[in-house]
Amino acid sequence: MTTLPAPCDRALAERPPDAGQAGGAHPKLVLATSILSTSLAFIDGSVVNVGLSAIKHSLGGAGADLSWVVNGYLLPLSSLLLLGGAAGDRFGRRKILLAGIAVFALASLLCALAPRLWLLVAGRVLQGVGAAMLMPNSLAILGATYQGKARGRAIGIWAAAGAAAGAIGPLLGGWLIDSVGWRAIFYINLPVAALALFMGWRFVGGSGSGKPAAFDPGGAVLASLGLGCLTWGLSAASAAKGLSPAAGLAMLAGVLVLLAFLWVERRAGEGAMLPLALFADRSFSGLNLMTFLLYGALGALLLLVPYVLIQGLDYSARQAGAALLPFPIVLALASPLMGRLAGNIGARLPLSIGALIVAGGFLLALRIGAGSYAGTVLPAMLVIAVGMACVASPLTTAVLSSVDASHTGVASGFNSAVARGGGLIATALLGVVLTTQGGRLLHAFHLALTVCAASAAAAAVCAFVWVRPAKEAGPRP
Repeated sequence: MTTLPAPCDRALAERPPDAGQAGGAHPKLVLATSILSTSLAFIDGSVVNVGLSAIKHSLGGAGADLSWVVNGYLLPLSSLLLLGGAAGDRFGRRKILLAGIAVFALASLLCALAPRLWLLVAGRVLQGVGAAMLMPNSLAILGATYQGKARGRAIGIWAAAGAAAGAIGPLLGGWLIDSVGWRAIFYINLPVAALALFMGWRFVGGSGSGKPAAFDPGGAVLASLGLGCLTWGLSAASAAKGLSPAAGLAMLAGVLVLLAFLWVERRAGEGAMLPLALFADRSFSGLNLMTFLLYGALGALLLLVPYVLIQGLDYSARQAGAALLPFPIVLALASPLMGRLAGNIGARLPLSIGALIVAGGFLLALRIGAGSYAGTVLPAMLVIAVGMACVASPLTTAVLSSVDASHTGVASGFNSAVARGGGLIATALLGVVLTTQGGRLLHAFHLALTVCAASAAAAAVCAFVWVRPAKEAGPRP
């Protein structure tokens, strides 16, 4: 799971506010509330990646079971993100934001107290539900509170805070795991959530959309069930290194339910959670396929690197967390520069070249285990970060430019969900690595990196083939 906001998270706040939206009376405190609430989701992902080895040692579990500590969170976040935003439009963004923070806090307490792995996974699922409620509404409230240049500055501060969360999360998690234990990584959410709840209740004004929003709980349920069955089947097959009848049936059921989801969405038309007419634009379809492939590979990397460093190379949790630090720093510093470059030359080349650089970084990571951190892990993380910096900002612009103005909200929300969905499927396939012990762990890790490199290269092809060149691009009416 990535430790930073997905590419189109930022676009959820950049949408022009609809008529009838109301911001808070205290803009700076609304900004602080948005940062606090979204940091719950961003930090938690990176902290759990670092803590996976300690959780395995404490609660046990096979590789398929262990992968659900990550996927239990990603599944509802991927499938319910659009529904969470629509619920805010329908029932009030402040109400859904506060409810999401409360659900996340209660789920964190359940995770911290869990005596069994299945209870920890249940808590992670509830955390994902809370995150799907709080994230889109927090960002929509932020966008409605500020206008003009002030909105751009506020979103820039929010994005910088997200980068800081990505940098601090692994370090904080590693220190807590080494000093207190893995349960502390969930207890730490409670005071943050309490402060976010108070500030949201006290300083955020009621806000909603001035027009009816597509509210499609049936579609969300089908998407969740389909993804859940498919993910469970892939996890079981990966961990067993073979396809059992139960895993095969689960994957078949997942595919059938997802086909039913597409049928329901087609019948719902513009009232669907995901209007299928959006996919008539080849650029929109290609960009989301690219997002799935690239962010799936990245999610696998950020999960496996700390796990392998701890399990296979005897790093402490603190050292493994610090090993990830160059990634968010380089990404935060370089992304704005690439965003300006893409504004001049178009998104096609930065997206294609950036994904190829990421693929090269994965191949460079094949040297991990053959030398020191400075000679193996660091160069790979730096190259991958540079490649992702080429992608992040241009991807947001390209996605929003591929749809008409009335669909920018659902397009940005769907692209964010696709980024998490890529991590969901990638994690489901990592059971083969998580169940490997001893000297074979590095071999399995290197095999996974090779697959990730191929996925990133395929993402580059998607961008080059399907993204419109600069002369054809530009906002659609």
